[in-house]
Amino acid sequence: MRISTIQAYNNSVSGLQRNYSSVTRTQEQISTGKRILTPADDPVASVRLLQLSQEQALNDQYKSNITAAKNSLTSEEAVLQSVGNVIQRIREIAVEAGNGAQDSSDKNSLATELAQREDELMNLLNSKDASGKYLFSGSQGDTQPFVRNPDGTYTYQGDESQRQVQIASSTFLGISDSGKLLFDSANNVNRVTTGSGGTNTGTGRISLGLVNDKQAYDGTFPSSVPPAATDGIGIRFLDDKNYEVYDLNDPALPGSYTPLKTGAIDDNPQTNDFIEYGGVKVQIDGKPATGDTFTINRDPSTEKKGLLNVVADLRKALSSATDDQEGNYRIRDATAVAISNLDSVNTQVLSGQGKIGARLNVIDSTETFIDDVKLVNTGVISDLQDLDYAEALSRLSMQSTILQAAQQSYVKISGLSLFNYLN
Repeated sequence: MRISTIQAYNNSVSGLQRNYSSVTRTQEQISTGKRILTPADDPVASVRLLQLSQEQALNDQYKSNITAAKNSLTSEEAVLQSVGNVIQRIREIAVEAGNGAQDSSDKNSLATELAQREDELMNLLNSKDASGKYLFSGSQGDTQPFVRNPDGTYTYQGDESQRQVQIASSTFLGISDSGKLLFDSANNVNRVTTGSGGTNTGTGRISLGLVNDKQAYDGTFPSSVPPAATDGIGIRFLDDKNYEVYDLNDPALPGSYTPLKTGAIDDNPQTNDFIEYGGVKVQIDGKPATGDTFTINRDPSTEKKGLLNVVADLRKALSSATDDQEGNYRIRDATAVAISNLDSVNTQVLSGQGKIGARLNVIDSTETFIDDVKLVNTGVISDLQDLDYAEALSRLSMQSTILQAAQQSYVKISGLSLFNYLN
């Protein structure tokens, strides 16, 4: 076979280029520490590396979300702890205010501290997380949850859902809570109205009503739509002690109705001056006369009571306290209602703390799982991509030797010419 000079040159140059390319590629692998420089080097491994890289990036985002969620929930937990401490102090104030030895000046002093505690609660309930979002406005992180109205009452402006973040492929976690559910929807112990008959002749007085059995209350006090004045029960005294309870909706009124209950009160407030029926407890003060009547009506508008409004009502009662028997009765009723409602709200706050603790536990376990997955993925990526330096250096030595031999042979072959042997 004839081989032309140009063909010999081209073959030699092509061989040199291939050898030089092999050496260069091996050198680049050694300098980068990676076995795969382009997808063509190992298409299957390249696809797997791309998948693992995407999964690692997703796990990094989950880790970032976990950090944000942990910070937010830790802040919320601390706020709820502070709210619980303030509630405890307000409860102590209410108990102190119920002391009959306190005069109006003492009660005004307690009202002054209550005002400060009220402001403290307002600030706590409007707390923000590290990202500047309100903790207790539900999903509306930019909306202030609680506002003070011109009349001194408070209104919740958020919603009843949560802001959530994704901390794993199928795990979404709430990083906020609804202030309405935590602080503004406790069952109001005083969700009835009480009153005295307009023709009463005795000195009897009925206290505020306290609901101490919700199931019995709901079964005894149905609510008409719209609410009617007969949604409740009446109390009629047969003399200054004995009474009977009747249904205000009884069609036999005012004639020979059937009593729901009969009983008697005692002058000693430590024995039996309470009347309980249908889950509601009231206290009769003074001395009723024969035929005197009192009413207990359901008030649907007061079924729920918010923490701030509970404190505001107690503060107003203490601020307007008077040094007479009626003033003492009003403070006694107000403190009894406040203490019960504070206990109800505190139960919800404790429940909220428990739920936050559960979410933090989920975060911890999920974070551990993601760290484990990242570690495994890192090992797989290393196996697929990292270079075996011992093998690469041996290969580079061999390729360098081949390249040197090719270069030397090329010099010898390129020097061969017929003209060198002609005279």
